[in-house]
Amino acid sequence: MRQIYWFVVVCFCAFSLLACSPPIEATLALSQVEEAGKMLFTTHCAACHTTVPGTVIVGPSLAGVATRAGTRVAGQDAPTYLQTSLLAPGAFIVDGFPESMPPDFGKRLSGEEFDAIVAYLLTLK
Repeated sequence: MRQIYWFVVVCFCAFSLLACSPPIEATLALSQVEEAGKMLFTTHCAACHTTVPGTVIVGPSLAGVATRAGTRVAGQDAPTYLQTSLLAPGAFIVDGFPESMPPDFGKRLSGEEFDAIVAYLLTLK
C-alpha cells in the first residue's frame, strides 16, 4: 500500500511539473533545399539584409517576409512576389528604402540557387 502511495505522489509531482512548464515550441527543420537557400542567403544577401526583426543593414529586414510577401500585391502569392523581387528588384520598392539591389541579382544565380533562396525566404514567417 505504501508503494502505491509513493507512486501516486511521484506521478502527481511529475504531472504538476509538466503542466507548469512553458510550452515547448516545435522547431521545424529546414529541408535540404531550404538549408542550401539559407547558405546562399548568407553568401549573397546577408551583407544588405538581415532576418532579425526591426534590424536594418542596407535593405529592409526579411524577418517575416514569407507572410508579408503574400499580401503586398493584390492577386499575387508569396512565391511569385519573392521571385519577381529577385528577378526585377525595381518592381517592388519597400517604402523608406532606396532602389539599391543589383538589377541583375536573380540572373547571377543558377536556377537551382534561385529556387533555393526563394524556398528559404518562404520559411521566414
